[in-house]
Amino acid sequence: MDFDADLPSLKTERWNPGIPDLATVDTLHVLELMNQEDATVAAAVAKVLPEVARAVDHVVLALREGGRLFYVGAGTSGRLAVLDAAECPPTFDTPPEMVQAIIAGGADAIFQAQEGVEDREDLGARDAANAGVGPGDIVVGITASGRTPYVLGALRWAQAQGIRTVSVSCNPRPLVAEVADINIAVDTGPEVLMGSTRLKAGTAQKMVLNMLSTAAMIRLGKTYQNLMVDMKPMNRKLRDRAVRIVMLAARVSRGEAERLLLDADWESKTAIAMHLLAVDAATARKQLASVDGVLARLLPPVDNMGR
Repeated sequence: MDFDADLPSLKTERWNPGIPDLATVDTLHVLELMNQEDATVAAAVAKVLPEVARAVDHVVLALREGGRLFYVGAGTSGRLAVLDAAECPPTFDTPPEMVQAIIAGGADAIFQAQEGVEDREDLGARDAANAGVGPGDIVVGITASGRTPYVLGALRWAQAQGIRTVSVSCNPRPLVAEVADINIAVDTGPEVLMGSTRLKAGTAQKMVLNMLSTAAMIRLGKTYQNLMVDMKPMNRKLRDRAVRIVMLAARVSRGEAERLLLDADWESKTAIAMHLLAVDAATARKQLASVDGVLARLLPPVDNMGR
């Protein structure tokens, strides 16, 4: 395929005729135009929620069976992948290898654009193979255009190995859908600044990745009610959040929540189980392990947690 000839047909690459000459309007008007366009993104994502749900279910299946989630992207898409993967360990106490990001150009591309590397399918396939992606894993390819060669190469390689694949793109009928078991195509349309897909397309991609990882972790029991009971409280702010989470879930005072957390080595889920089951930390951990760490399976529903 002639990728250069294909560009004008992509909505993300089109000129937006509804946008005036940005150099002639004041700053507030520029921001208003951007905000108006940004306001369309959530509605565009809403249209593909059934596909996102299917992808979440496949991610959960892979992770529950010991597989891993690999994001693959180039440029902005790759950086968004890195961001989402990096947030999983502190938010959900996942091992770093459970959710990983493969970005065209490697770690250097996180801080400095290396656009040329995205044009090679062979590099996408090579990087996926070198990352150790295997049959029990799932690969999510992220590309605003829907036809980035690097991402196509990684997904094509993964499919050939019998590995589950998902695509996230921002154009209707993307080429990447041909190498994805599940295709999530958010139609974000032309950008305020022609072709600058770090804008609406980037926002849409971030929303979808947030949904994929967060909903998957919810299904895996990493939350209780709408609380992050598996987070790692590694700084003052997060320790305070852990205290408030235990106060809400266990309906205890701040002092009692702090005592429970100290006894539980700052494991919020363990601290909550200790109080509500009236057991020590070791017993709470054993009981949690018996239900795959899903706190709700041990406890009756809490009605609004005292709200």
